Amino acid sequence: MSPVTDLSNVRTDVARANGLPNAHYIDPAVYEEEKQSVLFATWSGLAVAADVPEPGDAVPMEFMGMPLLLLRDRDGQVRVFQNICRHRGMILVEEPRKIEGAIRCPYHSWCYSTKGKLVSTPHVGGPGHNTHQAIDRDTLGLNEVRSHIWRDVVWINVSGDAPAFEDAMAHVIERWKEFDLPLYHGGADSRFTLEIKTNWKLAVENYCESYHLPWVHPGLNSYSRLEDHYNIEEPDQYSGQGTLVYRQLTNERGQKFPDFADVGAKWNEQAEYIAVYPNVLLGVHRDHAFAIVLEPKGPEATVEHIHLYYATPETDEELRTQNTKLWKQVFEEDIFVVEGMQKGRHVQGYDGGRFSPVMDSPTHMFHAWVAGKIMAGRSTAQAAE
Repeated sequence: MSPVTDLSNVRTDVARANGLPNAHYIDPAVYEEEKQSVLFATWSGLAVAADVPEPGDAVPMEFMGMPLLLLRDRDGQVRVFQNICRHRGMILVEEPRKIEGAIRCPYHSWCYSTKGKLVSTPHVGGPGHNTHQAIDRDTLGLNEVRSHIWRDVVWINVSGDAPAFEDAMAHVIERWKEFDLPLYHGGADSRFTLEIKTNWKLAVENYCESYHLPWVHPGLNSYSRLEDHYNIEEPDQYSGQGTLVYRQLTNERGQKFPDFADVGAKWNEQAEYIAVYPNVLLGVHRDHAFAIVLEPKGPEATVEHIHLYYATPETDEELRTQNTKLWKQVFEEDIFVVEGMQKGRHVQGYDGGRFSPVMDSPTHMFHAWVAGKIMAGRSTAQAAE
């Protein structure tokens, strides 16, 4: 049983609220509680569809310790399965690879189609007998995890009982409806990962607010100043920041990335950066976008998977490389901040801190959402008892 942390002063008004208690950043028991009530119970980011670009591509991965298999089936549909055989729970795929025929379990050679159907059970009824009346192949396919793709992010709902994605994310989908356009991943030079010694929530909290911009990102602040930014807040769904001054990247020949078509003049110099709860950070601009999927690796470790997207399938390689370098620098500038706050969570008696009622409300909104999910999970557990 996880320790019950007091969350009563987390969900109050931002002018009076404290942040989440220390245990939510350092305690393995609370981490397990958040796994069930926050990350498994909602639509969480797992990967991007660009990780499996061709039919048959399969990538094994873990989500909160659970072995999963990201796969694009023969018809091109991206699916997520539990990466275990239904026979004895053996891991099916150990390394990224192309599934040429069936997914074969290396233990007893049970085989599955790329749609998860059990298609072969060698010797299951004894030597030379590949069927048995007690083994119903139709009910022993791979367990598929509920998934949905939006902005190329593969979102999963492990519990299986969250509202439909289109309903759960209706507000953010509506907010960015102008960007409901094809996205093209920039390729190998447009993806990178950052391994950070911090709890995943601190990465979300830092991303939500622009308050730190003048001191942590002086280069960015030189043209997109703190006063050019605004808060973005949708209770119980997402929060973040926007800027009214976005400057397009230009190479030595004066070239720029092609714009997304028909997004409207509003986005000529405007850009937005939203944390979609719980663990996906998104950015949109007139000429490119990005997605960051946060992979929790324990109470005090996170991997950030960053992907850059463009409006056309072909873009200038020099510009892409330059753009990736610039964003990598920006995101690396945040590392010392989130790692420093993580260390600070080991100070006994720290009460979660106090918020600026004006500048910190997007972060407070995220805290309130986390607290609400945890309290709902506790209520469900108590009712079951």
